[in-house]
Amino acid sequence: MQKKMTLKDGTEITIRELTLDDLENLMKFFTSLPLKDQQYLRIDVTNKEIVKTRISDALHKKDIRLAVLHNDQIIATGALELSHDDWRRNQGELRLIVAHDYQHKGIGLMLARELYYLAVENGVKKLVVKMMKKQKSARNLVKKLGFSHEVIIPDYVTDKSEKLQDLVIMTCDMKDFWKELEHIYQASDWMRCR
Repeated sequence: MQKKMTLKDGTEITIRELTLDDLENLMKFFTSLPLKDQQYLRIDVTNKEIVKTRISDALHKKDIRLAVLHNDQIIATGALELSHDDWRRNQGELRLIVAHDYQHKGIGLMLARELYYLAVENGVKKLVVKMMKKQKSARNLVKKLGFSHEVIIPDYVTDKSEKLQDLVIMTCDMKDFWKELEHIYQASDWMRCR
């Protein structure tokens, strides 16, 4: 899968699946993230072996990982982490990270839309997002996409500075996710970006 798109401001981007050839470029992307963004990530994205393992898992169809590139540099990543437990086989966890300089340009929405299509192909019926309570802007974004709070677990996860944080789990049915995506695109001049 590879798609070329043009943002409203004329920026040309490519969305495609990550490969092991992207490892160095991906490490540059992750290490360029502001520390405040790295603070709340689930894994240490500066650990090359962990990042490499996650790409390998995607290549073996355990998960789906996409990259957004501009001028051959990764500027965003998105993931659909598929559940392999029988009792959660209908679920997929959505994860998005957009470089600071490229936020508020619709890239997160484009990634979400591509991941929606891939989720449908993989039989996902319910999407899940997990984040720390302090990630207010991320929570606001997924609320716009139709996600609602299911549970907040106090002092459940540890951030990079070793502080306990509340974990927020939000879910969304696929039909609601699509409806909100379509509403957002129709309310904006998204069609100019194709």
